[in-house]
Amino acid sequence: MNEEPIAAGKSSFSLLDRQRLKDALGPLEGLVILDAACGSGNYTLALARWTGLHSRIYAVDLWEKGVFDLRKRIEDAGLTNIQALVADLSQGTTLAPESVDLCLAATVLHDLAVEGNAEGMLEALARTLKPGGRLAVVEFEKVSGPPGPPEEIRLSPEELTEMVRPFGFTLQETRSVGELLYLAVFSRQAD
Repeated sequence: MNEEPIAAGKSSFSLLDRQRLKDALGPLEGLVILDAACGSGNYTLALARWTGLHSRIYAVDLWEKGVFDLRKRIEDAGLTNIQALVADLSQGTTLAPESVDLCLAATVLHDLAVEGNAEGMLEALARTLKPGGRLAVVEFEKVSGPPGPPEEIRLSPEELTEMVRPFGFTLQETRSVGELLYLAVFSRQAD
């Protein structure tokens, strides 16, 4: 894959209140987690610090350089519970159906919506999450920037909910995780 994603190399992680995100996600020990569109892995490495060694993290992105950089960071940190994969989640996933407890999609769905790829990724995530599994979406508040994308492509919590609902997700909660960022947590309904 030589295609570079629209926001390759950009990360909202520096704008994040990490403690608020950690608190919102709750206990992560022993979970199987997917960091969807992980980029160079800032969120992935934070998840690894919060989960403990009995958890498994899959970090997936179509940006080869980002995944390569993440693999180096994983190796340098001596982490053994993260597998970084190059894949386009809008085209599906090779992860086993109903094998993931929690999926994090951090500031990616607005870009996928612009590209017309959000439905493919949401379909793949719905198949991969266990019934009752959670989809945790970090997005920019729908206000003018910078930082972040233009206001017209940002997703309000209501727009986000309307986007994910057709794929079997129900909103559990929305909360602020930074001055410009919110987290919406959805649960996957059983088929």
